[in-house]
Amino acid sequence: MLTIIAWVWVGILIGFVIGVTLVSLMAGGKHADLEAENAHLKFVRDSLKDEIFRLDNQSKPKPRSKRSGNRKK
Repeated sequence: MLTIIAWVWVGILIGFVIGVTLVSLMAGGKHADLEAENAHLKFVRDSLKDEIFRLDNQSKPKPRSKRSGNRKK
């Protein structure tokens, strides 16, 4: 009876170790993908910020000269 309980505990420990190892291997790939996506999103954010600053700092267009002459009444 005692040996059966010992083998059950050994099986649980081995299963736990294998489970943790598999989960960490699967999560490692996902982590790398998220890091790459983060870098891409930071690049897009900085590019859009530069574009906004560039558009805000543009000079206003010169106003049109007033037309004199025939106007519809």
